[in-house]
This record gives sequence, structure tokens and C-alpha cells, in this order.
Amino acid sequence: MLKMNQNKLSDLLELAMVLAFLFLIFVIYVPVFIWAEEHDYEKRSRFNMQNIYDVEVFYEQLTGSYSPNFFEAMHVVNSARDSLLGDSLYVGEQSLTLFGRQYNVDIYETFGFNYDTTFGFKSYRRDTILDTTVQIIMYSQELGRNDTSFTQKKYLNTYMEDPNFVEKLSEEPLKRVELIEYYKTFLPDSSTYSCPLTTKSYIINVDNENKKFKVVSPITRENPYKDPRFLIFSLKSNGHGEINDGNRSWD
Repeated sequence: MLKMNQNKLSDLLELAMVLAFLFLIFVIYVPVFIWAEEHDYEKRSRFNMQNIYDVEVFYEQLTGSYSPNFFEAMHVVNSARDSLLGDSLYVGEQSLTLFGRQYNVDIYETFGFNYDTTFGFKSYRRDTILDTTVQIIMYSQELGRNDTSFTQKKYLNTYMEDPNFVEKLSEEPLKRVELIEYYKTFLPDSSTYSCPLTTKSYIINVDNENKKFKVVSPITRENPYKDPRFLIFSLKSNGHGEINDGNRSWD
């Protein structure tokens, strides 16, 4: 009987050690995942705030003032870009009609490029370029004799118009791989104005008299966010900062 009790006690101790080990792993790794989640929300929230600020900056450049209504600014800016895509000559002073209201906008020449690079992710792709190399003979004034050189076929006419051009010797097809830089552009939408953690709207302050604009996270130290996880942990945030007249609090 005593030996049986000792075996049961030994089994219980082993079970307790296994449970303790599992609990130790739990308390070590769960906070890591929660911190990663907090960082992800922070990153997404600050991305939204930057886009809100950029939309308002574009709106001010187009109309001359900031808008206290983010959705108004967003629709005007996006519509101006859409109009420019449909007509490359859509520059200078123009008129936009949205939701029964007319907006007088001044679209500068680099607006489209600035929009695409601001609301876009820089990417790269490799394109295969089919070209033709031409071997030509040009008379070299410096050497005092004919000189052989190579050029792309698309430039051949330019060389042929040169009085020093002698003749074309040969053509050779050429295939080369070129690294192309481009932007994957996205359109700011209504979700931009909502904090991804709380779904509350961001706070914006407009001072058109002094040409200033500020966007602030709806989470503050006075009103922090806390979401209990696994009874003993919580996902917490005291705020994701602010952008005040172009100055980001997290820089």
C-alpha cells in the first residue's frame, strides 16, 4: 500500500513538473505574440495617420485650404487623380463636381506623379528587352580616320544624318534584362480614417488661418486601450502618436 502511494505521489509530481514547464513556456511566449500584435496595430495606425495627413496636404495644394472633413478631402483628391488619369491635359485651374457641390481646384503638373509615389509602395520588376545592336563606321576627326562603333538601332537615323557617317556594317539582335522601378499605387478609402485597434475615428485639428493641420490617435494616455487576453495578459496601448504640421511624434 505504501509503495502504491509513493508511486501515485511520484506520478503527481511528474505531472506537476510537466504542467509547470508548459506554464513557463506559456508565460514566456504568449507576451511575445501580444507585443508583436501591439506593434502591428501601431504600425498600421501610424500608416493611416500618415495617409490622412498626406490627403489633407494634397487637398490644401488643390483648393488652398485644409478640410475638417477627411472624407471630403479624400474624395476631392482621389477624383482629381482619376480625372488626370483620364485626361493628361487635366492640369491648371479646373472644376470638380462631387455630391452636388462644385470644387475649384488647381492641379499642378507633378500632381499625378506625387500622388502615385505618396500613395504607393516602391517595387521592382525585371523586364526582358528585345533590341538590335548596329555596327557602324564613322569618320573620326580626332583620329583622322574611319572608326568602328556600336549603337542601338533606334539611334541609327541620328548617326546617318551626321556628315561623318560612312556606312552601316551589320545588325545583331540583342536580348537584355532590365530592372524597372515602379509604384504599386493604392487609393485611400474610408478605412483610412479608422484606428485599426479601436475602430474609432482619428482626431484632426485644422487651422487654415495659420496653414496648420494635425492628426492624433484616438487612444491617449488618459484614455488607454486594454484588451484582456488569456485571463492574465492584456493587449495594451497608450496611443499611436500624432502628426503635427508634418512632424511625426514617433520620429
